Amino acid sequence: MWQTLPGSQCELGESPFWHPAERSLYWIDIPGRAVLRTRGEIGGAVERWALPEEPGCIAPARRGGLVIALRSGIHRAKEWGGALQMLAPADYDTATMRFNDGKCDSLGRFWAGTLNEAKDEANATLYCLDARDGRTPLVTRMANRATTANGLGFSPDGRTAYWADTAAHAVRAWDWDAPSNTLSRERVFRQFDTKPEGWTSDSGVPYQGRPDGATIDVGGDYWAAMFEGAQLLRLDPAGGTREAVALPVQCPTMPCFGGDDLRTLFVTSARKGRPPAEIQRRPASGSVIHARVDTPGSPVSFFDD
Repeated sequence: MWQTLPGSQCELGESPFWHPAERSLYWIDIPGRAVLRTRGEIGGAVERWALPEEPGCIAPARRGGLVIALRSGIHRAKEWGGALQMLAPADYDTATMRFNDGKCDSLGRFWAGTLNEAKDEANATLYCLDARDGRTPLVTRMANRATTANGLGFSPDGRTAYWADTAAHAVRAWDWDAPSNTLSRERVFRQFDTKPEGWTSDSGVPYQGRPDGATIDVGGDYWAAMFEGAQLLRLDPAGGTREAVALPVQCPTMPCFGGDDLRTLFVTSARKGRPPAEIQRRPASGSVIHARVDTPGSPVSFFDD
């Protein structure tokens, strides 16, 4: 079922999206400080763009190029490999925190959450940057009380926002009013069991993993990459498990839908810091894997500026 995208291996792949006009897949390597993309058809040559800092997430821009959340702040690149223009500097201590998971909403605003690298305090924040209609970029704090921001997603009807804290093994949800960009009625969408003490990937002890990146299909199901769990969990809008999809990588990091019909499911993964025996058992670790699925996803949302 699962195929490995040639030339896609990273230390920690993240933030994939399918660019429909270019028919290309984009993603990042966080510790590798790079943006990657395929050229043309799925399986085409992979290009790598070196960055000066770790990227946390990326999104395509309607006027061309990308918006990129780097450790030092959110930047704009007008073209592939182009100059980086600072849109919003980080308001946190860059020695201990960086940007992590994020994406654009359907109205063209860019959302990105942070990560506490020491993992000693739930002080990560979810930000939203609005630069529509040429306005001066405005950054708003939308949510907090997390350690590792992940799993951002928006329901197809624009009424629910999701945000995960990987360290807490939890995904939260809010009622979201997209036009006014307000969140209300915070609740736990899904709480997962924590990792058993002493667990390793070859211990034989059951562990379903913890929620990393996510995507949402056209029916509103939330697809969560379960880091260390070697699976994707497809959750219905009530938070129940509709499907568990086994993966050939131990540490999936984020899924996205792509291909011309949005029925190819891509999943980035990690190999950084993983035991050699695990890498030997799962040689696709760190690569992008992909498979055909029955339910299509929603197209990527573009940044408006």
